[in-house]
Amino acid sequence: MTTYASVVDLIGNTPLVDVSALSPNPAVRLLVKLEGQNPGGSVKDRIAKSMVEEAEKEALLRPGSIVLESSSGNTGIGLALMCRARGYRLKVVLPENVSIERRQLLEIWGAEIISSPGSEGSNGAVKVAQRLAAANPDWWYPYQYGNEANPRAHYEGTGPEIWRDCPEVTHFVAGLGTSGTLLGVGRFLKERNPAVEVWAIEPPAGEMVDGLKSLDEGYIPPIFETGGGVDLLDRKKIVGPRDSIEGTRRLLDVGIFAGISAGAALVGAQRCAADIDEGVVVFVAADGGWKYLSTGAWTDDIDAVTERARKIIYF
Repeated sequence: MTTYASVVDLIGNTPLVDVSALSPNPAVRLLVKLEGQNPGGSVKDRIAKSMVEEAEKEALLRPGSIVLESSSGNTGIGLALMCRARGYRLKVVLPENVSIERRQLLEIWGAEIISSPGSEGSNGAVKVAQRLAAANPDWWYPYQYGNEANPRAHYEGTGPEIWRDCPEVTHFVAGLGTSGTLLGVGRFLKERNPAVEVWAIEPPAGEMVDGLKSLDEGYIPPIFETGGGVDLLDRKKIVGPRDSIEGTRRLLDVGIFAGISAGAALVGAQRCAADIDEGVVVFVAADGGWKYLSTGAWTDDIDAVTERARKIIYF
């Protein structure tokens, strides 16, 4: 068995699992990348590591440095893990209507939480963080939405892993949040095979699906523009809260206990499979289901869960 020098070295190399039993088209295979296997529990561990290590190379961080970031959950947790391991102090701007799991996990890893208005969601948290960063230039503000180390983590890590494990991939499907996963993985796969299609999953405008953003709501991540996101994406699929929760429950049929955005990605992958004649669709389960237990997503009436998800940001 391999011995690792640090828990940080466990980030990446997550498993790819065949879930073709959930495909609506027998000629299309479905494979899911289980990012909940990262030590911080999500795909965001990858960008947290990438952004911190890039800042260290540029001498922007030193022992005791203060790190500031806005988050609706997983990026904050990934940064909290990195900061605890590296000896930095983390301040996270978090919407006040977040779930108890998120707040507890950040506190466990020693992050200081700064609340932002819940009604403004993650976009409001970004605005608060930007004001704080401007007022405290000695703090390091990675700004995940505009940090090129975000898509680079996926171009250098997630994408090559998918190509290594499944070079026959024809379609890549992932949620549209910061857009880093789509940009990094999509660019890598298209460089290897220009025929690979990249499909984005986003929520309906005005509705929340945990971990996802709608570009129609007015905030376009800078990395999406600089990374040529419009040209890279082949299609977008709209997946609402109820469908996302139903997808999360369907994943249990193949033994996958994952978060709500993974359910949205599954629904998007299934719609992709239904639209094409044949192929291999790879999609991303951004995190594990254990962070979502308080939602009642697997146990409560689905209408009640859907309504609850409109008011509380779970992850």
